[in-house]
Amino acid sequence: MRALTSPKAVLHRIALIASLAAIPGLSSAACGGAFQDFVRHLKDEAVTAGYSINTVNGFFAGVAQDPKVLRADRAQGVFQKPFIEFSRRLISQDRLTRGLRKSEEFDRIFDRIETTYGIDRGVLLAFWAFETDYGAFQGDFNTRNALVTLAHDCRRPELFRPQIFSALELYRKGDFDPARTTGAWAGEIGMVQMLPGDILEHGVDADGDGHVTLKTSAADALMSGARMLAGLGWRPNEPWLQEVTIPAGMDVARSGPAYKTPVSEWAAMGVTPRQGDFAMKDAKASLLLPQGHRGPAFLAYPNFDVYFEWNQSFTYVLTAAYFATRLSGAAVYDAGTPEAGLSGAQMKELQRRLQARGHDVGAVDGILGANTRAAVQAEQKRLGMPADAWPTEALLRAL
Repeated sequence: MRALTSPKAVLHRIALIASLAAIPGLSSAACGGAFQDFVRHLKDEAVTAGYSINTVNGFFAGVAQDPKVLRADRAQGVFQKPFIEFSRRLISQDRLTRGLRKSEEFDRIFDRIETTYGIDRGVLLAFWAFETDYGAFQGDFNTRNALVTLAHDCRRPELFRPQIFSALELYRKGDFDPARTTGAWAGEIGMVQMLPGDILEHGVDADGDGHVTLKTSAADALMSGARMLAGLGWRPNEPWLQEVTIPAGMDVARSGPAYKTPVSEWAAMGVTPRQGDFAMKDAKASLLLPQGHRGPAFLAYPNFDVYFEWNQSFTYVLTAAYFATRLSGAAVYDAGTPEAGLSGAQMKELQRRLQARGHDVGAVDGILGANTRAAVQAEQKRLGMPADAWPTEALLRAL
């Protein structure tokens, strides 16, 4: 087992490339403009940073804009679904059964992960399941073209532009084929879907073949994913999520990821675990009510925050964390009797009304993101409603 050679030197090279954008005349177009002009600027930056012209030309040969990538970037409707619907869609008995079989099949790798990083195998199994269905569907987008397309697009160039040069570095090392490497539309590669920069920084050759191969080596993919989580701040041998029950009439104004309260205080308020004892009694934890005070309830421990470094969607993160607990023996959650949520059109109308009251909800996109949840909770407090951050028709009418 070995990490990629000289990660600090590699990252220094990538940082140097990023700094070239500030040089007048060299990178006059950070995004947009004619696509081939944009590519020419990328090639100039790479050569200036020290890559040979043969390497640069080989990497960019045949690069093309991919309109399918842009359509995928703008059509992430699955994240509009509420937690219960989303989690039931992603978690099936078949997926759970196959996960337990994978746990046995790769038991030695998971033992090494647990010994080296203190990360429960359920966490990696859940990512493996959700990202690629245990490696079966890794995406068929050309990775280089996807990254260049997204960097050229002016929605989030600061995220994707550095990944182009990370992929170039992987190419220089012999671990990336610009014409054949494929993955997700957003540039992630392999069984647990890691961006090229994350592969450079956290990739591990766990099977000892001299290469970090996340598409075909489960050992490399799982160990690299674990190293990435550790690098993002995962606290070894600590829990991440636990289902709880809250008492009727409890003040839920302190629920949500932003509020962290000692477990002893939650217990004093009547919060109880659905199974066994509290997973970590001396920690600070957040009370999560993804569909309000009448729906499922969870305590999120410090490791839960690391999930947001992997994915920014609250619904996805909570579902992945919950499935990890299932793979580690937890029971099916109690769905409760949550109040009906809002349709997509109603959510957009709610966001407009929240904006009118001075709240920053970001884009009016119909997605219940962190800013919208915070605004909903603030208005619920003001109106004397249970402040559980779950938007309902009653709140919409009140606004």
